[in-house]
Amino acid sequence: MTKTSRHFFLLCVLCVLCGKSTAQVAKPVPRLQIVPQPYDQAAFVRDDTEIARYHFGPTLHRPFVFPIVGPSGRSLTRMGHPRDPQSHSHHNSVWIAHHSVNGVSFWEDQGKGRIVHQRIENYEDQGETSWISTVNHWVDTSSNKVLMLERRRTAVQLLPNNEWMLLLDLQLEAPADQPVTLGKTPFGLVGLRVAKTIGVNDGGGQIRDSAGKTGEKEIFWQPAKWCDYSGPIREGVTAGITLMDHPANPNHPSIFHVRSDGWMGASLTQAAERVIEPGKPLRLRYGLYVHAGAPAIAELEKRWDEFAKTTLPDLEPKKKK
Repeated sequence: MTKTSRHFFLLCVLCVLCGKSTAQVAKPVPRLQIVPQPYDQAAFVRDDTEIARYHFGPTLHRPFVFPIVGPSGRSLTRMGHPRDPQSHSHHNSVWIAHHSVNGVSFWEDQGKGRIVHQRIENYEDQGETSWISTVNHWVDTSSNKVLMLERRRTAVQLLPNNEWMLLLDLQLEAPADQPVTLGKTPFGLVGLRVAKTIGVNDGGGQIRDSAGKTGEKEIFWQPAKWCDYSGPIREGVTAGITLMDHPANPNHPSIFHVRSDGWMGASLTQAAERVIEPGKPLRLRYGLYVHAGAPAIAELEKRWDEFAKTTLPDLEPKKKK
C-alpha cells in the first residue's frame, strides 16, 4: 500500500468512526428558483408556487412578464386592455418597448418594430433572488435591419410576507455603424397593465405617486420617483404594484404616464429625444414592488429608498477562463 493510499484509508476509517460519510454534502435548495419551461418561457417559483413567468418566444412582438402573482395568490396584471383588447393587444402585463427607435415604432403590435430574443446568457439562483439574463435585437421588420442591441436581466427578489420585487435591468446599445435615436414620446420604456379589478374605472382602485399626488389628472405626465397602482384583487382584499425609477437613470425622476383604465408607464423620452452613440451604451434600472394592501406613502418611500441604494449590475457576460 502506498503512502497516499494509506492516508486515504485512514481518512475513510476516521470518517466512519465519527459517523460521517465521505459523500459530498448536499447544497441547500434555493427557496426561489427560475425554472426553464417549454415554448420559450421561464418561471420564477417560490417554494411550490409560481409567482412570475418570462415569455420570450420567437413569434412574439416583444418579451414580457406574466403573471405577476401577489401575496393573495392572484395575478395583479393582465394581458390586454379590458375595454379595448384589439388595439391595445400590446399591453402585455409588464413589458419593455418604445414608440420611436430611429422613427420605427416598437410600441404597438401594428408597428414595424419587433424586439426579437436572441439567446439566454444565464439563469441564476441565489436563494432569495433569481434572474434570467438575455440578449434581444430591436429589428425593423420592413428592412430586417437591427436598429438597437439590448441586454436584459429580469430578476425576482423575495421580501417578507410573500411580497417581492421585480427588477428590470437594461443595457441599450447602438450598432457599430450608426447611433440610435429614441424619439420624443411618452410611450416607453416600461409599461404595466394592472388586473381589471385594480383599475380605477373598473374596480375602484387608486393611483398615487411619490409627490403625494393622486389620480390620473394630477399624476399624468408628471415627474416622480415612483408611482403606485393599488386596488381590490379579491373580495375584501387589496393589493398593488409600485413602479420605481432608479436614481441612476438619466431622466430621473421619470415622467409617469398613467390612466384610470388600468395602465401606467415610466417614460424615458417624454420631454426630449435621447441619442445612444456607438460604444456608449445606455444603462437603466426599474423596480416593481409587488405588495399587499395599499401601503402608506411613507412606507412606499422607505421601499424606494432601499431600491435606490442598489447598484446597477454588470450585464456583460463573464469571460470563461
